[in-house]
Amino acid sequence: MPRIERDRELARKRTRKVKLRKFRAQYAAAKNQTEKQEILEKARRISPFINLDEV
Repeated sequence: MPRIERDRELARKRTRKVKLRKFRAQYAAAKNQTEKQEILEKARRISPFINLDEV
């Protein structure tokens, strides 16, 4: 039986949450500004208004 739209939305939200958690960890471990900028650009593709400097 296929998934309904709400289930797909929730699955996307969970996946996004996990990916952003990984990006936050990578951002915190980044050694220089260029690495941080690259990670921020990747995170912005998933969540345009994210601010990795917080938290």
